[in-house]
Amino acid sequence: MRNNENGRSMVEMLGVLAIIGVLSAGGLAGYSKAMFKHKLNSTMDQITMLVTNIRTMYGTQGNYGGLSEEAAYNLGIIPEVMVKTKTPASGLVTEITLSNPFKGGVTIDTSKTKATAANDTAFVVTYSGLPKEACLALATADFGSGAGSGFIGVNVAASADTAVYAGTGSGENGRAEGEAYSMSDALDAAACGAAGENHTVSWKFY
Repeated sequence: MRNNENGRSMVEMLGVLAIIGVLSAGGLAGYSKAMFKHKLNSTMDQITMLVTNIRTMYGTQGNYGGLSEEAAYNLGIIPEVMVKTKTPASGLVTEITLSNPFKGGVTIDTSKTKATAANDTAFVVTYSGLPKEACLALATADFGSGAGSGFIGVNVAASADTAVYAGTGSGENGRAEGEAYSMSDALDAAACGAAGENHTVSWKFY
C-alpha cells in the first residue's frame, strides 16, 4: 500500500511540474510580448516628442541650420533617458550619443525639403538597431500628412544615410509626400523583411 501511495505521489508531482512548466513558458512569452509593445510605444512617444520640440524650437528661425544631437540636447529637446554618453558631463555638451528603447542609436540631421530646395529646410530623425518587428511597425506608422504634421516621408535602409528619403515630392519609391510604407513594401527584403535586429528607419519632417 505504501508503494502505491508513493507511486501516485510521484505521478502527481510530475503532473504539477508539467503544469508549472507550461504556465512558465506562457508567462515568459506574454512578458516578452508586453516588453516589445512597451518599447515600441516608448519609441513612438520619443519620435513624436522630438519632432514636436524641434519644430517648436526652430519655428521662428526659418530653417533648421545648426540642428544636431548636441544642439537638440543643449536646447533641452532631448531627455536624459535617451543619453548614452556625453562630453562634457555638465554644461554645454560638445559630443553626445543617443540610444532608443531597443538599445540602438538615434541621430538628428538637417536635410532638404525636396531635391531642388535649399539645405536645412527639413530635418531627419533616424533610429537604428531595430528588430524586424519594430521596423515593420515604425515604417508603416501614420505620422500624418500636410503642413500640420510636417511629415515628409520615411525611409528604411541598412545604414543611417540621410542623402535620399522617400516622400521628397518626386514620387520616390512610389510614395508621395507624407505617405508611409505599405506592409507589403515594408516586408520587402530591402526594407524590414530581413531577420535580425539591425534595421534603420528614418523620418523626414519640415
